[in-house]
Amino acid sequence: MKNSTPSEPISKSWYLLFFAWFLATSGTLISLFFSEVVKLPVCVLCWYQRIAMYPLVLILPLALFPFDPKVVRYSGVLVVFGWLTALFHVLLIAGFIPQSAQPCVAGIPCSETHLNVFGFLNMAMMSLLTFTALGILLLLSHFQSSRNHHE
Repeated sequence: MKNSTPSEPISKSWYLLFFAWFLATSGTLISLFFSEVVKLPVCVLCWYQRIAMYPLVLILPLALFPFDPKVVRYSGVLVVFGWLTALFHVLLIAGFIPQSAQPCVAGIPCSETHLNVFGFLNMAMMSLLTFTALGILLLLSHFQSSRNHHE
């Protein structure tokens, strides 16, 4: 991307990255609300998803000022790890993962859901949808900044 001057408009890729930061921040605050205020138990897989989400709240705004289109390289790893963990968690809750492969059975089982909205939207599914949206936003931002750089 070209060096921006105050007269240049902010690019679409910046807005996409800003929205990704807003989504990561919202996801972080919502997860903290459910665990600290509502007192829903947090299983091991939920902690791994939080480990992938929470640093994005700090990494993404650092890439906004000044805009760094290479943020996908270092935040994408966290998004992919969180997405894979959330997918495993969703499959575990749905019963596709055998009990012998479940990482947490004692204490707070990962296969239990403590919140169900509309009968299918639980915390693991919300996490999967959030990481999916983050991945899409980061890729769109990357492709948009690549397009702007080549113009």
